[in-house]
Amino acid sequence: MLTTILIALLGLIVLLLLAAAVMPKKYTLASSVVINRPQAQVFDYIRHIKNQEHYSKWVMADPNLNIVYKGTDGELGFTSTWKSELKNVGEGAQEITKLFPGQGYEVEIRFEKPFKGTSYAVAMTEPTPDGQTTVTTTFHTSMPFPMNAMAPLLKKMLLKDMDETSQNLKKQLEQ
Repeated sequence: MLTTILIALLGLIVLLLLAAAVMPKKYTLASSVVINRPQAQVFDYIRHIKNQEHYSKWVMADPNLNIVYKGTDGELGFTSTWKSELKNVGEGAQEITKLFPGQGYEVEIRFEKPFKGTSYAVAMTEPTPDGQTTVTTTFHTSMPFPMNAMAPLLKKMLLKDMDETSQNLKKQLEQ
């Protein structure tokens, strides 16, 4: 009986490693929302990282979140460093690395806890013909082998959180 359990467990581990070997290590997720505001107004709001305190699921998850800002908000090099006792919030920093004037920005996100890693997020605005604005947030990240076997589960969780953040942004700007 013990031998059967060990063989089954070993088989499961081998199966997971084989799956990880063929799964991509890099992936991209995107979430979009249409906001009933002009593009210039939406862009001016989202380019200020401090405003994430009012709509980001991750920032709002910990009321005791310690955030330190450095630089001029909305400009290249502006950095937001966070630290939380909550494992799902963790510790890290994000820095504005690219600005697309009047349209969007890119941030480099450097995670320290609960895991180390670097990812990139791009938030872009696009006007609609009827005066609204579509905001699309794209998240680019990677997972090393064999952790990439968990990518389908992680992608599902991240996309849910990104969609919630998009809806929070919509609510915030349409108040």
